[in-house]
Amino acid sequence: MPRTFKPSGMICSPKARRHRLVPGSMTMCARLRCCLVPLLVAIAAATVSAEPYPGNNLIRIVIPATAGSPPDVLSRVVASELIEGEGWRVVVENKPGALQTIGVTEALKYPADGYTILAMSAPLTVAPALLPHLGLRLDADFVPVVKMAMSYNVLVVNSSVPANSLADLVTLLRANPDKYNFPSLGFGTPSHLIGELLKLRAGVGAAHVPYPGGQQWIGDLLTDKTQFSFTTTFRVLDLIATGKLRALAVTGPQRIASLKHVPTVAEEGFPELLFEDWVGLAMKRGTPAEIVERVNAAVNNALAKPRVREAFANTGSETAGGSSPEFGALITSQLDYWRRFVTDANITLPR
Repeated sequence: MPRTFKPSGMICSPKARRHRLVPGSMTMCARLRCCLVPLLVAIAAATVSAEPYPGNNLIRIVIPATAGSPPDVLSRVVASELIEGEGWRVVVENKPGALQTIGVTEALKYPADGYTILAMSAPLTVAPALLPHLGLRLDADFVPVVKMAMSYNVLVVNSSVPANSLADLVTLLRANPDKYNFPSLGFGTPSHLIGELLKLRAGVGAAHVPYPGGQQWIGDLLTDKTQFSFTTTFRVLDLIATGKLRALAVTGPQRIASLKHVPTVAEEGFPELLFEDWVGLAMKRGTPAEIVERVNAAVNNALAKPRVREAFANTGSETAGGSSPEFGALITSQLDYWRRFVTDANITLPR
């Protein structure tokens, strides 16, 4: 009779279980289990990672500016809309200091996974030029997500200053290079930068007086301790309306709805003083493109809502929006512009 082939180990058969194991060997059943367990773990992990962004994960928006500042207020408006409109879990954290570079360092501590977002604004793009020893590489270390807002400043003077136009002020400053000064909320802030722009482009003299924050700078402007300032419109609208401050020009390309009677710097013959303050979001370089696109779409949706536009308008800002490449082009151009300007104006920080 032909010999019947009897396999030595049917998978998980009783006979296989009765086999005596040689040290170092295992049954086919055991081998199968060893192969299946890692496979099942990998499948489970893949299922979790395939969950649509952001899932139930917490998103942190790092604000490199103080509470109540435009980047803070505007980012919180958008964060609230992402929570309510998208159902995302979002927390906003303020990390101010050192020309906003502390917030940059904080954002770079975390992985490029889309769960840490940096709120960027115009003053941050001047920091690499003012602090070259830090080696900041905003365009290399971050990928732009979306530009959220833009705003323009208004030039105001104390009511005792004998100037009714920007041209009048320039004439006054040229005749008295050591008499007048202007306040700001710190080095690298828009009020500082535009004041330095005026000095360089118009060839005038004036002293910069930085303030640590709060409302003291307004009190000193009203009492003639400082004489003129470039500031956000919402801070001074009431003071302009009551005649305590006189508005001479706005730094936008067009007149501002709340100050229709005030000409632009271009109308006054100084187009080089055009200045746009802006706020946007960025993520650490290496964040997957699909996550950048997802956040861009969600923020653009939020910016299109009337309640968000109204909230922005209350701060003197306009909603922006747009694509990631458009915002990236703005950041690159601003970095180049301020690098040249800081050199031309010979601006250095006090030691």
